[in-house]
Amino acid sequence: MLQFVMALLVVASSATLLLVLGMTSLFRSPLRERAVATAVQLSSLVGLTASMGMLAFMLSNNLHDYPVDLGDWVTLGHSNSALQSDHSQLSPTLESSDDKSHDDPSMHFHLRLKLVFDRLSIPFLIMSYLLCGVIGAFALRYMHLEPGFHRFFLFYAVFQLGMVMTSLAGTIETLFIGWELVGLSSALLVAFFHDRPAPVQNGLRVWSVYRISDAAFLVAALTLHHLSGSGDFEALMGQGDWPFGVATIDGQQALSVGMLLLIAAAGKSALLPFSGWLPRAMEGPTPSSAVFYGALSVHLGAFLLLRVSPILDKSPFLSAMVVVLGFLTLCFAAMAGRVQTDIKSALAFASLMQVSIIFMEIGLGLRYIALIHIIGHACIRTLQLVRAPSLLKDHRTLENAIGDHLPISTYFFRGLIPVAFRERLYRFALERGRLDSLLDDFIAKPIFKALTFADRVERRFTAILSGPPKADTQANKSLTDV
Repeated sequence: MLQFVMALLVVASSATLLLVLGMTSLFRSPLRERAVATAVQLSSLVGLTASMGMLAFMLSNNLHDYPVDLGDWVTLGHSNSALQSDHSQLSPTLESSDDKSHDDPSMHFHLRLKLVFDRLSIPFLIMSYLLCGVIGAFALRYMHLEPGFHRFFLFYAVFQLGMVMTSLAGTIETLFIGWELVGLSSALLVAFFHDRPAPVQNGLRVWSVYRISDAAFLVAALTLHHLSGSGDFEALMGQGDWPFGVATIDGQQALSVGMLLLIAAAGKSALLPFSGWLPRAMEGPTPSSAVFYGALSVHLGAFLLLRVSPILDKSPFLSAMVVVLGFLTLCFAAMAGRVQTDIKSALAFASLMQVSIIFMEIGLGLRYIALIHIIGHACIRTLQLVRAPSLLKDHRTLENAIGDHLPISTYFFRGLIPVAFRERLYRFALERGRLDSLLDDFIAKPIFKALTFADRVERRFTAILSGPPKADTQANKSLTDV
């Protein structure tokens, strides 16, 4: 019973913080800064303590996973229990003839909320609460007397709850809920300084890329429901704890579903061709940049692939695609990061380099190494981004102390590359590969044109069905006008 209470406290601490800050915003009575600080610190402390308690409980009882089923929240069609009760009232002959129709997973749908504490979710959960707590304490001072102080922490609460739901998701529906909360808070915090046009435009860019990622995720979720009859990861992965589970689908199905999940992961983690939004996301406040794009949000794509890693084992071609995509993104981020003129953009591409290596590790089957890499990279990148505002001051202090500019590092292979080719690479990196233009030309504009064409067809079809305007209707309209 105690472990069940601790499991609920893990989620309730973040949900309560969001409820308190949300209700005070709804009724236009925002809390004072001291009250917000107390609520944020208490939420992080309770959530981290409950997470550590769950870890201690599982270690002491030698448990590899501990599921917490919160039941079906949405049910469409017939549930399994209803089908079984209907079967009991049928004759044996009729029951045997209808077995296939009742067992068809496409005959019903249910959205189940389920939390799973295992060797993947607990480390990610503890890291999320620890880093959110650190950034929360930093932001309380960084955002002091800022006009949007309460708004910042409201979005922060949305993000924290989204990370907790994503980390503990036992079904793909639960994961999608957390995934959406993280994406929503990310876009809102990128556009936090909405009195300037650049943050708003960049926030819209981030949101647009997330829509592509979320669409692929949603199609993958529906496909998994069709294949396995539910979105439960336990039913999909078969027997075995993470990362030793064996997927219940065949190689061809794993490839089709895995491609959709790879698109979703690439969009969320800014892999090619979606890398253009990551430096744009640095328009937000430094605390949100640190916890989002240096620590947690940028690793959600890798976390998704780790959660569905048995699907990668079923398809060697899919695993190879993950490795190739990670390698190409690594090369791009290495070039782009070396020509950036501001520290936050340089750190953004440095984060992208490490995330690309993590994807390569996942594709090669090094699941525990990838998890350790995520934790280590998240911690050090958070420190670097938090230190970014004072880094230039320290740099000038060092130069004043030695009386000269700091030496610039050179690379031994620089002389091996022709000057003309180096200039082309420099321009390519400085323009960030023109990824935003490519997305606009080949994804955004075709989709917009297709939707516009569909709207015109719908209007014409509606006009044909409604027929020409009647004479009496026109007469009444003319009298009304008079």
